Amino acid sequence: MVSLTNEQLNDPVALTRALVDMESVSGDEEQIADLVESALRDRAHLRVLRDGNVVFARTELGRDKRILLAGHLDTVPLNDNFPSHTDGDTMYGCGTSDMKSGTAIALHLAATLSDPACDLSFVFYDCEEVDSERNGLNKASIHRPEWLAADFAFLLEPTLGVVEAGCQGTMRANITLTGKRAHSARSWLGDNAIHSAGEVLRRLDDYSARTVDIDGCRYREGLNAVGIAGGVAGNVIPDTCTVTVNFRFAPDRSLDDAQRHLEEVFAGFQIEVTDRGPAAMPGLQAPAAAQFLRRIGHEPRAKLGWTDVARFAQLGVPAVNFGPGDPNLAHTKNEHVSCSRIVDCCETLRDYLAKGSQ
Repeated sequence: MVSLTNEQLNDPVALTRALVDMESVSGDEEQIADLVESALRDRAHLRVLRDGNVVFARTELGRDKRILLAGHLDTVPLNDNFPSHTDGDTMYGCGTSDMKSGTAIALHLAATLSDPACDLSFVFYDCEEVDSERNGLNKASIHRPEWLAADFAFLLEPTLGVVEAGCQGTMRANITLTGKRAHSARSWLGDNAIHSAGEVLRRLDDYSARTVDIDGCRYREGLNAVGIAGGVAGNVIPDTCTVTVNFRFAPDRSLDDAQRHLEEVFAGFQIEVTDRGPAAMPGLQAPAAAQFLRRIGHEPRAKLGWTDVARFAQLGVPAVNFGPGDPNLAHTKNEHVSCSRIVDCCETLRDYLAKGSQ
């Protein structure tokens, strides 16, 4: 089996390259999970556990605080961007930004930070880029919540080295319009369901989205049509049409609040929620978060999108997103990351976690 060298483990940039150059599209993470587990098994300061393709490691030093770092091992499908290549300070390749550079930082710190000021936990998990039921962190939160217990957590998703606090919630729903089929040559005998979707689209066009300030972070909501389906044949008046909408909502709304809001906006229509993920509050009032913000000297910003920090929030663990990648490059063919930013983010976290730094 391929293994990571100490030279790679000691260098977060070289470690990023090694992880990027191991293909691990969602559902095919066994080899990279083996690699991570093998790299940590012989570290005397760590207890290492594994469940499927989730690798968990923790220090047990008796400190009065525990901080967790988490990173997913999978990527979206390759897009003629594998293996990696480097041009100056920039490393290109699938997963460089989302999020093998962040995962490499967590793995580097797990392997090399043996005497931190607080106890540390590390979670390396699979299937983040696919449906929630397969997500390794989701499974751990249900079946092994003790693995995720901490006073504070970092999810090393791409943020360009800025703290992005909490996350938006997300909800998808189908709005189904019904009518009556007829021959299109005798359309007056039918009721066109596609035409009935006009009112749904008008309500979306007239919708005024909120911007909510929480702990100095501005969460901008959005409600949009993301799909429409209807039609039977080129000579048939359709009797059904479905408009799919996506609601991105601020952390001051619960899932039930968000669903009630959709039902209010689309009152009079048949609505079915098909997918939903809770928002997460910023968590910046946690002492560990406040200490980190003081140390980096940057203002936090809201996470406009859904991330696994919501899973930590559901477990009562305040968490933030913090990583070297650029979220705007995630899932793109031209995905890349700044090598110097990998080093900067790594040193920021090491300084924060190292003994005597807090």
